[in-house]
Amino acid sequence: MRTVMLTGAAGNLGRAVAAAFGDANLVLLDLKRGSLQDSDRQMFIDADLLNAQSVQAAVDKAVQRFKRIDVLCNIAGGFRMGASVHETADKDWDFMFNVNARTVFNMSRAVVPAMLKGGGGKIVNIGAFAAQKGTAQMGAYIVSKSAVIRLTETMAAELREQNINVNCVLPTIIDTPENRAAMPKADPKRWVAPKDLAQVIVFLASDAARAIHGAALPVTGLS
Repeated sequence: MRTVMLTGAAGNLGRAVAAAFGDANLVLLDLKRGSLQDSDRQMFIDADLLNAQSVQAAVDKAVQRFKRIDVLCNIAGGFRMGASVHETADKDWDFMFNVNARTVFNMSRAVVPAMLKGGGGKIVNIGAFAAQKGTAQMGAYIVSKSAVIRLTETMAAELREQNINVNCVLPTIIDTPENRAAMPKADPKRWVAPKDLAQVIVFLASDAARAIHGAALPVTGLS
């Protein structure tokens, strides 16, 4: 049975991805438990993804219990917009890079050695469709998500010969209660349902995607 580790597990997408990996052991990382429960095949770990020691401790706990990590889904992330680049505060720039890129870096640095020891694995990161080009008033977000794409490509080049696939998905707006509240006039039917994005992530983490390395796959909804 595979062991899947997810960050941002208490969020809307995290819960959908966890449900989609119904046949696996699950290691669920977040700062808050929310509705997440422990069971024979599921463990919750309160982890600070910006703290390398906290991340390493979480990985060690997971390996101690389930012996290996086969899949890492770097789901944790965030979004802010509104300021022009020249008006962006240091705290907002740092927040975007920390929550979107440093979390991927810290998790990958801790998990990859375990995957190598276990003979391979799959890593799926969450980029953003918007990160493919610059857009006004979204500088920090776009650049931080662009970094996720470049990290994905770099890690794929480094690890493909060692039986580790690294890919990312590029969703447009995800249909969540928070996004519906923030954009009440928008049509959520044009957005990406968390369960649909979860299915794409599960595919990239499957043997069916064993020949895919370094892909940045757009997921744009309208199913």
